[in-house]
Amino acid sequence: MSALPALTPFATALIPQRLRIATRESRLAMWQTEHVAARLLERHPGIAIEIAGMTTKGDRILDRPLAQVGGKGLFIKELEVALADNLADIAVHSMKDVPMEMPEGFAMLTFGPREDARDAFVSLRHEGLAALPAGAVVGTSSLRRECQLRRAHPALVIRPLRGNVNTRLAKLDSGEYDAIILAAAGLKRLGFGSRIRELLPLDLALPAIGQGVLAIEYLADRADVAELLSPFVDPAAQAAAEAERALGLVVEGSCEVPVGGHAMVQGQALVLEGFLGLPDGSRLVRERIEGTVGDAAKLGRELGERILARGRREVLDLLAPPKQ
Repeated sequence: MSALPALTPFATALIPQRLRIATRESRLAMWQTEHVAARLLERHPGIAIEIAGMTTKGDRILDRPLAQVGGKGLFIKELEVALADNLADIAVHSMKDVPMEMPEGFAMLTFGPREDARDAFVSLRHEGLAALPAGAVVGTSSLRRECQLRRAHPALVIRPLRGNVNTRLAKLDSGEYDAIILAAAGLKRLGFGSRIRELLPLDLALPAIGQGVLAIEYLADRADVAELLSPFVDPAAQAAAEAERALGLVVEGSCEVPVGGHAMVQGQALVLEGFLGLPDGSRLVRERIEGTVGDAAKLGRELGERILARGRREVLDLLAPPKQ
């Protein structure tokens, strides 16, 4: 299942009286989960909420880039197992960590408005990306960020950077890097907004698909959970997520391929931009499409096909392993 479910009323479903929430144990993941729990309790104070923190494979493997060890799905597999085994009712994710293709029998909704989707430049000594001298070391393990950085600033040195937000900031502070690039949403949610020196403009750095969006995953047959969550769905965030994920599904968006996308929603209007590139920045195909929120997924698919029409030979064929 890849599409986000349509929002429909559930006339007979009952709001659950007990809710078990699965989450990663990082500070950001726990903040997000506690935020979700607090919002739910504001509306339904009688619900008994239990939070189950889990360490995922993606949290344990810190010595290699995600592209080398299986991609972004490493951050959610254990949480999906908990849902399937009836050990949890919902799982809280950063939508950018959710693979484009969801397992059959699972559903997902956005939760609340989208936080700032842009990437953030963080440095102790430099005011912005343009202020970095040639040879400056920038930390990121995102192929998407690496591709766009190398294309715009080929004289920079890009080095891997893994770990949670606090770990990455500590590595910067210890002098391992001249600057690092992080999602602005995570920094702001954890109270590190003051560390941001520059928010990278979208024309320079398209964010990860779903960046800044909170996502709740649950079993598709749990109508009671869907009814509980539906009042918290922000229509603009939901439409943006539908468009971006449809784009990502077409162009094979994952940690193995540099792909970015961002949908801007104003009223019923939706503008979607996306790109596909090579990690070294030597090839990059970027396109844009406009339409209405009612056609969000359709626009995403159309833009994906347009990008592939230009970039399949230039990008994906070069990334594919040689045929035996």
